[in-house]
Amino acid sequence: MKIRDILDSKKVTLSYEVFPPKAGASFEPVINAVDELCKDKPDFMSVTYGAGGGTSNNTVKIASHIQNDLNVTALAHLTCVSSTKEQVVKAIDEIKANGIENILALRGDIPKGGEYPVGEYYKYASELVKEIKSKGDFCVGAACYPEGHTECEHKEDDIKNLKLKVDSGVDFLTTQMFFDNNVLYNFLYRIREQGITVPVIAGIMPVTNGKQIARICQLSGTYLPARFKAIVDKFGDNPEAMKQAGIAYATDQIIDLVANGIKGIHIYTMNKPDIAESIKKNLSYIIGDNQ
Repeated sequence: MKIRDILDSKKVTLSYEVFPPKAGASFEPVINAVDELCKDKPDFMSVTYGAGGGTSNNTVKIASHIQNDLNVTALAHLTCVSSTKEQVVKAIDEIKANGIENILALRGDIPKGGEYPVGEYYKYASELVKEIKSKGDFCVGAACYPEGHTECEHKEDDIKNLKLKVDSGVDFLTTQMFFDNNVLYNFLYRIREQGITVPVIAGIMPVTNGKQIARICQLSGTYLPARFKAIVDKFGDNPEAMKQAGIAYATDQIIDLVANGIKGIHIYTMNKPDIAESIKKNLSYIIGDNQ
């Protein structure tokens, strides 16, 4: 099923994200995590893409297992900046051959030193979106950044780039993680003013380990509200307490989002079924079949 149809047919959706094993790591733990997560019957599940081979070879394999063996709609991530056009087309063909109808089109991280692969390649996600759309009736998602992309100095320019990407054929957007819901609400107001009307799914990261937060800030420059900082300061050195507090914080975020009309919630599970299950239980009467 196409995600655009799922978003149209339900009042509130709950989806999960998983990632393939690192190069050389065992495949079995990831499949076990996926199997457990699918027992929650998410509306769809996305599988991240590893740049430059390695874990990228497993993306379609995991997405196919989710969709064809577990009967959950799969969303395969696809990046372009570290792959040649030929490699991108081959990946799209593989996704199509496995019956997967949904692709999240991402530029990906620029290679270290700015060294791109030999041959022709796509530099921007908007180019990748057009290529995917030309290859079949895919539902295409893309990423958006409520706090602005780290490489874009001005938020106005970031939204212009987002508009270009959406106009290339994007069906829905998924946000980068954020910890202050007002950041998302302000972002939605600004993009709607610029004519970006596709559905926006809120990406939620349950921070259940105090060490996670330093890496999150380093990679994305995410704003941390005082309330969130206080939680990390108080419980960061107590793993079980931090896990409980992180689940509670993510739950509170989602409740506020749903109460304010956000229809799509996407949880970055970090391949931890117990955390996703705990959050879903906390929302049993807030997000359900009757919503």
